Amino acid sequence: MKFLKLALLLFVLQIQAQQGGMWIPSLLKGMNETEMKNLGMKISAEEIYSVNHSSLKDAVPQFDGGCTAEVISDKGLILTNHHCGFGAIQDHSTVEHDYLRDGFWAYKMEDELTNPNMTVMFVVRIEDVTTKVLEGVAAVPSEAEKQKKIQENITALSNSLPKETWQENKIKTFYDGNQYLLFVTETFKDIRFVGAPPSSIGKFGSDTDNWVWPRHTGDFSLFRIYADKNNRPAAYSVENVPYKPKHFFPISIAGVKENDFTMVLGYPGRTTEYLPSVAVNQIVETLNPAKIEVRDAALKVQDRFMRKDQAIKIQYASKYAGVANYWKKWMGETKGLKKANAVAAKQKFEKEFQEKVIKAGKQAEYGTLLSDFEKNYTDIKDYALAKDYFSEVALRNTEILSVGYKLYQLEQILNTKGEQSFTDRKNTLSKGIDDFYKDYNVEVDKNVFEQLINLYTTKSPKQFLPETLLNIDAAKLTSDIFTNSKLISLTSFRELLEGDSKIVIEKLNADKGYQLIKSMADAYTTKVAPKYDDLNLKNIALQRTYMKAILELSPKSARIFPDANSTLRVTYGKVKGYKPNDGVYYEPFTTLDGVMEKYVPGDYEFDVPQKLIDLYNTKDYGNYGVKDKMPVCFIATNHTTGGNSGSPALDANGNLIGLNFDRVWEGTMSDIFYSPDICRNIMVDARYVLFIIDKFAGAQNIINELKIIPSTNKK
Repeated sequence: MKFLKLALLLFVLQIQAQQGGMWIPSLLKGMNETEMKNLGMKISAEEIYSVNHSSLKDAVPQFDGGCTAEVISDKGLILTNHHCGFGAIQDHSTVEHDYLRDGFWAYKMEDELTNPNMTVMFVVRIEDVTTKVLEGVAAVPSEAEKQKKIQENITALSNSLPKETWQENKIKTFYDGNQYLLFVTETFKDIRFVGAPPSSIGKFGSDTDNWVWPRHTGDFSLFRIYADKNNRPAAYSVENVPYKPKHFFPISIAGVKENDFTMVLGYPGRTTEYLPSVAVNQIVETLNPAKIEVRDAALKVQDRFMRKDQAIKIQYASKYAGVANYWKKWMGETKGLKKANAVAAKQKFEKEFQEKVIKAGKQAEYGTLLSDFEKNYTDIKDYALAKDYFSEVALRNTEILSVGYKLYQLEQILNTKGEQSFTDRKNTLSKGIDDFYKDYNVEVDKNVFEQLINLYTTKSPKQFLPETLLNIDAAKLTSDIFTNSKLISLTSFRELLEGDSKIVIEKLNADKGYQLIKSMADAYTTKVAPKYDDLNLKNIALQRTYMKAILELSPKSARIFPDANSTLRVTYGKVKGYKPNDGVYYEPFTTLDGVMEKYVPGDYEFDVPQKLIDLYNTKDYGNYGVKDKMPVCFIATNHTTGGNSGSPALDANGNLIGLNFDRVWEGTMSDIFYSPDICRNIMVDARYVLFIIDKFAGAQNIINELKIIPSTNKK
């Protein structure tokens, strides 16, 4: 009987200790808090999110609009990923002072470097405003008008709801438009660069290891928030002082072991967990393969040039990393979705959903949802593929076309808004284009262009191509464009913009490069975009109703979390290895031994600084090593995505134990289908971060301002 009771208790705890999900921090009390406690958490939901008291959320800002950071000192010091700070590190780098190659450390505050336009944003409080946002929406007939009414309500509420003068109101949609939450935020605008290891540590493994486990990357960088004398956001000023946070994270060097509780807070960008099976199948079989092929071609060209020329390597480092990131992610996502039989799993869910609809007598309301999805996704397939080809080739990966598209938009402004708007945009474009050409190499782009224009004309649905691109010779077109277009240099680009609107438009339409992007954009905006937008709007409406039905027909105990939308979330799980393939099991930890095993002297991706080698050889790990081993990275079952880069990984007591920076390749499918069996987030161990700051960089000034919780482990 005792055995039966124990077995029953363990079963109940297992059910109540599920993992996965991206949860709203203000709504953790109840099921989530119980699950977290059963997984091993020692703190309360109130300590994670509180309006009236300092809490963990007060130490987790969104970093520069797309990543996450955490405050780690009472002087506004923040920690984020090396790849999140990469653009700033690159901007401060020159051939003579290459901080990407050599790293940078401010040994006193006066040495910290300013970063114009960089911001960090804190959430002050979260409130439900669903009823107010949806007021009057049900009476509006069409989907387009509903969306317009919702946006009008959001704008009015954002302007009228209470906040301090230095704060902002931001209203976000959840559950595909079934819930709306208000986020009151504070955005700091004086952010200074404090330190980063060389790329041979902060980007070790580079694109070969990206999305891969085992991982050995010290992916971190340090910045500091400055505020005015009242501790409020302010533009850069020499009078500003280090920000005094409501909360900052102590850093534990006690270490982690398998099955330990972990929690990650951050700003995950976008997930689509509730897509129907037909949509997931379209992603796996059609859309991802097309995007992967385009980026693969572009990356091969850029890589060839970057390996030969240090100046080009600096110019293209950030761009290459951005392109490669999702190229590899889409490959892993496709592999994971197939391995997990995600389409079949969703079809099973849909069968059960349909049974619930019938049982509840809701056929009139929800009975045709799945068949409507089937028809819409069949109809949208070619348009979605054409949209992705245009986006990947014209807007993202071929630079002469992407800069030409800015001029295309300029001409559209003249046609739709008139002379003054044209002049204003023209002047802004002329003044702001310097950064683009600073990091532009015409030979690289020429070679990328030839590869990608060939893919565009042979793989994108032909019925949507402009006539000028039917049966073209890619090599001949490339030579013509790059010989005759003025889009290939800053000087000639500015020449195109000299004169009044009539003269500028005449010059643009006489330019070979502009003629090409205009023909591509005209074809897209007339043949693809209107129909795609119409079908996509229908899918948005269907998805909202589908989500409403899922929420309505599911039991209260169902773990239905909202998709990510760049708002503050909490996810939790356990440190755990995984089995990616038959006969293979990955341990959840890596050490500096693995760095040295991968080390290739002088290699673009796997070189190692001599000082790190010396520290390894002498086992000079300070307080951060364990039994002659230096921990580097670990993995856990936390449900993360893009935007969680830089997120704090916390232990059961809310102490910092690591820094989230990636996911395992097979688990990138978690944006669409989370599985605790193979989905793992990758974190750099906090001990490795401290070791690099302390022993490698000798930045004792940084170590001294941290609150470090010592380890009781014997070295």
